[in-house]
Amino acid sequence: MEMNLLRNLIRPYLYTRYGFHRLTRTGAFGAGRVRTVHTSAQPQWNPLKQAIWRYHVKQFHESSCSVASVVSCINAIRSLENNTIHPIRQADILDRVTTGHWKERMSENGYRGRRGLPLPLLGQVVKDSIAAYDLKVRSVDIVQTPKHAPARSPVRAILKKRLTDFDRHGKGLIITHFDQGTLVPTLNIPHISPVGAYDSVSGRVTMLDVDPEQENPYQVDFDTFYQGLSCDYHHVFEAFGYGSGGYVYIRIR
Repeated sequence: MEMNLLRNLIRPYLYTRYGFHRLTRTGAFGAGRVRTVHTSAQPQWNPLKQAIWRYHVKQFHESSCSVASVVSCINAIRSLENNTIHPIRQADILDRVTTGHWKERMSENGYRGRRGLPLPLLGQVVKDSIAAYDLKVRSVDIVQTPKHAPARSPVRAILKKRLTDFDRHGKGLIITHFDQGTLVPTLNIPHISPVGAYDSVSGRVTMLDVDPEQENPYQVDFDTFYQGLSCDYHHVFEAFGYGSGGYVYIRIR
């Protein structure tokens, strides 16, 4: 009952904020803020990047962005170890990985009223999914991104290096936990999706958004990308376990 009341309280705020940005052409509605990507741009020399584009899927309902993101990455990693794999379905991974009542959180009423995965729980689900499918990775890091980090902060520098290592060398995958409305014209809600590319020259990050309403991948500049990750979610979301965003880094090699 309490969680339903909180949902009803947050919705008017979200739609008011959305309407304001749309009317004033600010935020993600600003000109040139986001660019749609119509091609996958999969270089032959980067099998990991090819794999994440190939196995990218859309979420099956409004709260299941974590499932689509994790299964996309798990299938991408599995394909590097075995080219003849049969992709895991989203329903399969929910049955196999029970961490944090993941499957129950994807239901209409959630687990004790909680739906989706906060960043720390997302990281644990990623770790347990890798273990469940006996995959070989070097490490899994769960990184919260501070809101007011200076331009030359170590957190930003490490993130840029990891983006470059993924795009140029296929060293690891990045699953982002971010305010979706900061990146694209939609509600400012916590969302999860993997990174698909990074251009270190232009500084633009390509998102493989698992939201079905985002039909194509899209690009945003690094500062906008970091802003989306480093947003402190509205305080009402704290009741559901959502404090702030960040990312999960799966280091392959």
